Amino acid sequence: RKEGLLMNQSSDLIVNVKPKSAFSEAIKTIRTNLQFSAVDSEMKIILLTSAEMGDGKSFILANLALAYAQEDKKVLIIDCDLRRGRQHKIFHVKNSSSRGYSNLILNYDEPRDLAKYIVKTDVENVSLIPKGPTPPNPIELLASETNREILQKLDQVFDIILLDCPPALGLSDTLIMTRYSDANIVVVSAKKTKVEMLNDVKKAFEKANAELTGVVLNKVELKHKKGYGYYEYYEQ
Repeated sequence: RKEGLLMNQSSDLIVNVKPKSAFSEAIKTIRTNLQFSAVDSEMKIILLTSAEMGDGKSFILANLALAYAQEDKKVLIIDCDLRRGRQHKIFHVKNSSSRGYSNLILNYDEPRDLAKYIVKTDVENVSLIPKGPTPPNPIELLASETNREILQKLDQVFDIILLDCPPALGLSDTLIMTRYSDANIVVVSAKKTKVEMLNDVKKAFEKANAELTGVVLNKVELKHKKGYGYYEYYEQ
């Protein structure tokens, strides 16, 4: 790997750049907890959302993808945040105006179409479908039967699929995507996310008949250390 690429990745892809750090170990703990919770059921499609913008769910998801990839899992990230998705920025790939997730749903015809929408990142075992152009009807696209068929086909190709979804409150996009996920994780921010807001997220999931698998508390200030880390808590 080129030194310049490592420097480009250092701001977000911590699990690759600093694999022995406390943050990286904590991300791997999330991976392990998910594996343990899947003893009696398959857990391949994992959805991450947040209570509100700025909680760091895209950052957490990208590093979780790296943790799975380091176990030699074939990982696909789908940027389902068709309005503000940033996975293409994290992995330094082009967000094509004609080959993003929104284009795929609109133009999907047969399984062999999938390959041209999947971008191989510079990280081994990690592929990405960027969000593409913002459509006028994101909810309708995500709720379509075509989207369901696409996810079923991708599920046959990849070991793990991570869905980067918008904040759960205010938009229906995320709740629609829970129809296809095996696990649902909400990322919240320390000293920012109010308990009432997290309760609202939980109620929204319940209303959609979707199970909330766990909560990740992000941006926790670590005592005696500079910078921030995070702590994860899982509901069973």
